[in-house]
Amino acid sequence: MSTLLHTYRGRFKYDEATAHAYQNKSSSRHRAEMKLVERALRQIPHGHRLLDLPCGGGRATLHAAALGFNVSAADYSDAMLEIARRRLREQGLECPVEKQDIENLEYADDSFDSVLCFRLFHHFPTPEVRERAVAELCRVSRQYVLLSYFSPLSITSIKRRLRVSLGGRQSEKHATPLREVRSYFERQGFRLVRDFAVLPLLHTLHLAVFERNPAAAR
Repeated sequence: MSTLLHTYRGRFKYDEATAHAYQNKSSSRHRAEMKLVERALRQIPHGHRLLDLPCGGGRATLHAAALGFNVSAADYSDAMLEIARRRLREQGLECPVEKQDIENLEYADDSFDSVLCFRLFHHFPTPEVRERAVAELCRVSRQYVLLSYFSPLSITSIKRRLRVSLGGRQSEKHATPLREVRSYFERQGFRLVRDFAVLPLLHTLHLAVFERNPAAAR
């Protein structure tokens, strides 16, 4: 297995302490992010078999289930999986919650109608890791992949680049142009449907919806 699988901190970032700390998002930020997820989910049919990967503590899983999707959840962090399972039980939601590696998913081809990958892509430091992850997401999705990424064309991203140019610490969050993201999906036979952001140019977080192109060979 490629050594690239083990070279970036985001892969192993969420131990018990950091996983619990991650849940303490401000309520306004959580609402804004879930509204972004909801806008993207409107592009795909209700009732779709939807994989939420990575599920984190289950907040998007719960939101998608409330919108009528048949949701499964997966994550690589054992601590996140424990939090997600607990939260889903508390809400009376029964759905599969499994440990999965986005670079080497154990699901068969077309296991889901759609896949949501929220707040992970910006952790990937190299094109090789990004392309491998996108290939796996597309492989297990029959029709749609919803992927969040950090845009370099935002005030936050510009500030990060300026800080580095002035000798500051390199950020572990990697911005990726939409054209680069699109290229990974196009090589898998997917086309861009729509790109969403809370506030373009101001907020770095975007969520793009990709659909399998029926004309593309598999």
